[in-house]
Amino acid sequence: MKNIVALDTSTEACSVALQCGDESIFRYTVEPRVHAKALLPMLNELMAEAGITPKQLDAVTFARGPGAFTGVRIATAAAQAIALGADLPVAPVSTLAAIATRCARETGASKVAVAIDARMGEVYWGAYQLSVDLPELIGDECVCTPERVTALDNTWCAAGTGWQTYTAQLEQITGVVRTEGVDPFPHALDVLSIGKQLFERGGGVSAGQALPVYLRDNVALTIEQRAAQ
Repeated sequence: MKNIVALDTSTEACSVALQCGDESIFRYTVEPRVHAKALLPMLNELMAEAGITPKQLDAVTFARGPGAFTGVRIATAAAQAIALGADLPVAPVSTLAAIATRCARETGASKVAVAIDARMGEVYWGAYQLSVDLPELIGDECVCTPERVTALDNTWCAAGTGWQTYTAQLEQITGVVRTEGVDPFPHALDVLSIGKQLFERGGGVSAGQALPVYLRDNVALTIEQRAAQ
């Protein structure tokens, strides 16, 4: 596949990456609550820079969550629309895996514990081992209180906004020391990297099967109600 577009709006960051032949270009910004307005202009800029049209795309990949509910829906809807319009395969990519991949790319870490602040006293959690292949999830992705994440050790790198909000709790349970200087957000370049590998392994789906992943099923429940469940 020569031309692949990657989208991410699942956290406070908004980014688009485009592989055109052997080159990759991107737009990236951290501006909460403007993703719906920013995403398509960023995509149009990249397409114009690359000199291609949507009909020349070969595939779409996007960060499918978990993350901000509205943000996850924005990227999902955009990916579905692009794929439907040009009859393209889609590769949904875990937001947590994208953060882990970015951390590995920027720091050289081979094991990354990702925690996104999920609000309401909880985090979206996933622990990943990184190599030349796809990031390997250790255990399951989940939404839970900081006290219920996986025990690890101090050989892991910490990434994600949850480590900023719940530093003491996460360090105590995991044994991981919060890593300074690690960007907490996903980047479309890493969504692109994972998506390309998924396509190479035949992991693309149709637009109708490109669905978001929220992990938290009901945001209307109170903290006490969720604890009782």
